Amino acid sequence: MDLLTAIQSNLLSPAVLFFVLGVFAAVSKSDLKFPESLYTTLTIYLLTAIGFKGGVAINEAGLGAVWLPALAAMGLGGLIPLWTYPVLRNLGKFSVADAGAIAAHYGSVSAVTFIAATNFLKSIHEPFENYASAFLAVMESPAIIVGVMLGKGVLGGGKFSLSDPGVRHALRDAVLGKGVLLLIGAMVIGSLCGKRGMESVEGFFVTPFQGVLALFLLEMGMVAGRRLGDLKKVGVFLLLFGVTAPLVHGFAGVLLGGWVGLSVGGATLLGVLAASASYIAAPAAVRLSVPEANPTYSLTAALAITFPFNISLGIPLFYATAKLLHA
Repeated sequence: MDLLTAIQSNLLSPAVLFFVLGVFAAVSKSDLKFPESLYTTLTIYLLTAIGFKGGVAINEAGLGAVWLPALAAMGLGGLIPLWTYPVLRNLGKFSVADAGAIAAHYGSVSAVTFIAATNFLKSIHEPFENYASAFLAVMESPAIIVGVMLGKGVLGGGKFSLSDPGVRHALRDAVLGKGVLLLIGAMVIGSLCGKRGMESVEGFFVTPFQGVLALFLLEMGMVAGRRLGDLKKVGVFLLLFGVTAPLVHGFAGVLLGGWVGLSVGGATLLGVLAASASYIAAPAAVRLSVPEANPTYSLTAALAITFPFNISLGIPLFYATAKLLHA
């Protein structure tokens, strides 16, 4: 499959089309709106299903096959904010707090972008390591912790104290926030239950999954559509950053995936995770720990720029790169 065919296949997938429908609903001022409780329910379902299926895959593959790629993914998640921060500070002229907050969002990951990538690989019949969802779980916390420390000025000579309520909240959210807790908790349960456990819940966690994802992306499209007006506020630099950063991080993830022995599909998924930006876990942690940061910058960049780019063009680009490296 060539790159153009891969892009076309991705753009015509139900997930992407439901996202486009959501954007159209927001731009056209439709009265379509999801109750907050439904959005929360869909999020809980998706994160739990991903974690459980990943745990079952770990059980089948064995820790010996998982530990090195997972360690590499964790390191990548913690390193991305370290090189993202100086770019935002020196070229973007953002404040310490805003640069740290944006760096935390871009070091952290998007579960929905990951799901869209797995759907893309399945649609083109490209195999991948089923335990790749473990990368999703281990990349979240390091990025949030490092980003918050940068936003507090710690790595630039500032003070870092556990007595600071914001710092304590950030550390707690990075480890016990609902996103991380559901992913890791469900993964542990899945790894303990194994294939037999999956058979007992397959009708709930597997069969309805794609429909739930379509509804979630419809909501994400509406959220992104409502933030399109904020593009004027974030400026040209952040618009360019929102496209350039995922490209750099995605290609780095693909290279790292190939280096640790992942397949074409597995390297693609690691690249997609590295390229993604969080809009669930990171915003909650940053809001509590770095309240002086302007959420318009980080959320608009993550949701209105990077997320649409990744699910439309980024995923097939990272796949093409992984395939080229494995040729």
